[in-house]
Amino acid sequence: MKKTERRKLGFTLVEIMIVVAIIGMLAAIAIPNFIKARATSQKNTCIVNLKRIDGAVQQWALESKKVATDTYALTDTTLLSYFKGSVLPGGGTCPGGGSYSAGATVSASPSCSLSGSGHTL
Repeated sequence: MKKTERRKLGFTLVEIMIVVAIIGMLAAIAIPNFIKARATSQKNTCIVNLKRIDGAVQQWALESKKVATDTYALTDTTLLSYFKGSVLPGGGTCPGGGSYSAGATVSASPSCSLSGSGHTL
């Protein structure tokens, strides 16, 4: 007579708990890095947008024969024509949630309301 052995298929509770613990540790390491990378990319995008605004203002001032002490507004339609598509970069808002404001004069740089967290030119 042959005796047949039946093997149990599947995982034990201990094996499943170890896998879950490993996944939890990997997530605990990865999530803060993703958050930091997102904040850094938002800051860098904001700085690029500020450079684009400043470049457009300087080009507008040069072609309109403005001097360094003249003032401007970001809503000026003649200035908006210097942006691609006649729209401020990012629609006028910072990717980090701030907003852009014009410099006091043509020679002053535009700024972001989140300038305290590195969103500056």
